[in-house]
Amino acid sequence: MLDFLNKFSLCFYRLSAIMTKEFRQMMRDPATTGMMVGTPLIQLILFGYAINMTPTNLPTIIVDNDQTPYSREYIAAASASNYFNIIPNIFTDKEANDQLVRGHAQFIINIPKGFSRSLVRGGSPQLLVDSDATDPVASSSAITALEHLSSNIYRHLEMGVVALPASRPNSVLAVHAHYNPLSSTRWNIIPGLIGVILTMTLVMVTSMALAKEYESGTQEFILATPATPMEIILGKMTPYLLVGYIQILIIITVGVFMMGVPFKGNIFALLFASFPYIVANLSVGLLISTIARTQIQASVCSVFFFLPSLMLSGFFFPFRGMPKWAQLIGDMLPLSHYLVIVRGIMLKGATLLQIMPSVLAVFIFSLFALSLAIIRYRGTLD
Repeated sequence: MLDFLNKFSLCFYRLSAIMTKEFRQMMRDPATTGMMVGTPLIQLILFGYAINMTPTNLPTIIVDNDQTPYSREYIAAASASNYFNIIPNIFTDKEANDQLVRGHAQFIINIPKGFSRSLVRGGSPQLLVDSDATDPVASSSAITALEHLSSNIYRHLEMGVVALPASRPNSVLAVHAHYNPLSSTRWNIIPGLIGVILTMTLVMVTSMALAKEYESGTQEFILATPATPMEIILGKMTPYLLVGYIQILIIITVGVFMMGVPFKGNIFALLFASFPYIVANLSVGLLISTIARTQIQASVCSVFFFLPSLMLSGFFFPFRGMPKWAQLIGDMLPLSHYLVIVRGIMLKGATLLQIMPSVLAVFIFSLFALSLAIIRYRGTLD
């Protein structure tokens, strides 16, 4: 009974000493302090300024087969709505579809020949809109605005500008939702999960690799060998490269065969394009491990890389809905480009040539991170 009461005894002097010790230890650990202060600030900035669920200025291709004042009026009205950023180049139907597959365009507005003639005669000419529906949230608001525009833009025609029947002419909007016709969130999330899971696991595990060696004392044996920093970094990276590919195959198998997500492209093209992305995440993890002294510091630094990658890549929120400064940061993160790669191959059937710009962007990032990790590798225990 006495022992039980002793466990709940309280001495303010001893309590204050322990509290002082913990405060001093916390202040001596800049990683922990930075985590506590930096994480809420990052989340506040990202959610307050960078996240926007109603994106505007979406890249749009116009295929104007009518070339009349009425078709040009429609194009000008669409551009003035702020939802559409009209790409000024002139595209053929084939070139426009290729831009949609590459992810360079969100919409294709096709104005058919004879559009104005049907309009003036009081008919209801049809406008064809091809939408990249891989991200349903990004296109829904813009489509709603376009439907409203189509119903109201030519209202002046019934007011005597031209001779018309009494009925007000309307243009009918025919929307083709490509690559995700049912607007299924699952089709958008599952491919993106490949990139998110690879970033979360590979960066976290490899960031603790060298820190664990230093804490356990086994780093002394590695330093005693004639191995160069490049050999050590590549040696630690190779086993996790295989782990990354196993994770990809597991997610694809479950997503395709159990969840019904389509896979329209080539599996070998995806595995090839995934190589620089896996290397990029492993390089970031090893770079963090050359900076962090303990596993706790390594895990904290991993969060600081993972959180912006998750928020600014377009995985949860529309990428084009973010302000320009957030898009610039997102373009520097490998996950943003990998989402274009994996969604392009799985949902659009994109070829390696069509996704090559994103592959090269990830490759450049991985080369930079790997070189920095090798340079920063400490050859001593200090």
